[in-house]
Amino acid sequence: MKIICFGDSNTYGYNPYSLFGGRYEKDSRWTDILADKTGWEVSNQGENGRSVPPSGTLLSFPEGTDLLIVMLGTNDILQGQSCGQTAEHMERFLLDILPKTEKILLIAPPPLAPGKWVSSQELTDRSKNLSRHYRSVAARLHIRFADAGNWNIELSCDGVHFTPKGHRTFADKIYKEITK
Repeated sequence: MKIICFGDSNTYGYNPYSLFGGRYEKDSRWTDILADKTGWEVSNQGENGRSVPPSGTLLSFPEGTDLLIVMLGTNDILQGQSCGQTAEHMERFLLDILPKTEKILLIAPPPLAPGKWVSSQELTDRSKNLSRHYRSVAARLHIRFADAGNWNIELSCDGVHFTPKGHRTFADKIYKEITK
């Protein structure tokens, strides 16, 4: 199976304890854990700081891609967008992709937690509501949806990024989601 994981720093495997945007070792990133566990070809297209791309952004997928996993929205919320705005941007972005593949799994990222990067309760509350909006987007577009907010993903002291344990949990949960 060929899977593309398109996301932000939590897909990339950003290590918040490193200097200058380093990433966790391969055995601590959910994409690589998933690949090792399954033997699937898992392409990590995570990028630090990525928000939902604007409509019209062209993405290319390798021939024979079986599933595109999209998990974005955290940076949009951190930059002050509402859940509705973020979901609207996500829907437009996915509408651009749908002609290329209907095999999409939209994931609502785990909610933010109080920490070094999350200083207000408003941000935490807003991030908790994103899943409801993404669920509606997925239903309208007839694509798969998963809510990582229900997966008990451990976050680092910044309130945003997965810990190595969080990456392992995420890999287990996404595997169950893909294979159900």
